[in-house]
Amino acid sequence: MGAEQSTASHGFVPVKGLHVLRVTPSSPASKTDIEPYFDFVVGFEGDTPSPKHHDIDATQLEKIVESHEGKILNLLVWNSKSQSTRGVSVVPSREWSQSHLDATNLQGTISSAQPSLLGLSMRMCEPESATENVWHVLDVLEGSPAESAGLVPMGDWILGWSGGALNAENDFYDLVEAHVDKPLRVYVYSYDFDTLREVVLIPNRHWGGEGLLGCVFGFGLLHRIPPQPEGRIPGSIPPELLEDEDEYEHQSLFVPADIQTDQHVEPQPAEANETWGNNHRDPNTMHGHSHSHVHPGGSSIYGLQRTDNSTSSRVPQAPIPTRAGAPLGQLLNGGS
Repeated sequence: MGAEQSTASHGFVPVKGLHVLRVTPSSPASKTDIEPYFDFVVGFEGDTPSPKHHDIDATQLEKIVESHEGKILNLLVWNSKSQSTRGVSVVPSREWSQSHLDATNLQGTISSAQPSLLGLSMRMCEPESATENVWHVLDVLEGSPAESAGLVPMGDWILGWSGGALNAENDFYDLVEAHVDKPLRVYVYSYDFDTLREVVLIPNRHWGGEGLLGCVFGFGLLHRIPPQPEGRIPGSIPPELLEDEDEYEHQSLFVPADIQTDQHVEPQPAEANETWGNNHRDPNTMHGHSHSHVHPGGSSIYGLQRTDNSTSSRVPQAPIPTRAGAPLGQLLNGGS
């Protein structure tokens, strides 16, 4: 199930096709590689498309799907990105959606709808024109609803919304106007990662800038989705975003020339050195606590005292040792 079969039909653009708008989760189609918005069902096994192929017969396709319930059915699917047709194997079934209908009946709502065999939401259209109606995100303003929704400038395209596809340029702008202060679910294609995601926009006029979305869009021939490189795996990281190991060289630590790395240590007075050697400390500096003692004629610097007649302007880096019982100001002035 879900096996892909290649066909020799590159460059062929069908006249009509069933545009896949949505693939229901847990459905038979979700187990295949069918891609919403980029895939079009153009036929089935035994119905080979050609440049002279007329419109797809949707009624006949529906009968074929019903006759293949529980059996493998090969659908012919044309992809707008690769411009090629491939065969997709799927097993139509109603079992996957039966549980949902049973839950609906238990709630007292009787539904006459039949379970979907494929789990595909499709519409009949012209594939060539359907791929033209895309809105390219050119710029996103800071703090705007578009930024909050995660739209990426230059890399994102809006393809449609939860209500279906959009057929003209103004359709999207009218849709935004109709959803002021309301959530609007749109489908956004990321060219960088070749993936399709659902984005919730909340257009409003009180976000602090101009416009309802704070986003600049491009529409038309110059803003269509460009083709992906051959061999690109959907969802893979773009090559330009991969870090090169040799791009960053190991640099040594830079030390400015005006900063001295070797600090000059002033010698302590003899009495202070003797006191330090005897491990006697002033009670005010024990346990890492430093107290400021302002001596007349001096100024307090970071809680330590420096007097005007001091021989050095260096601020001590460690608590100054004192003799037991000697005042701290007396030792700083060189007194005995």
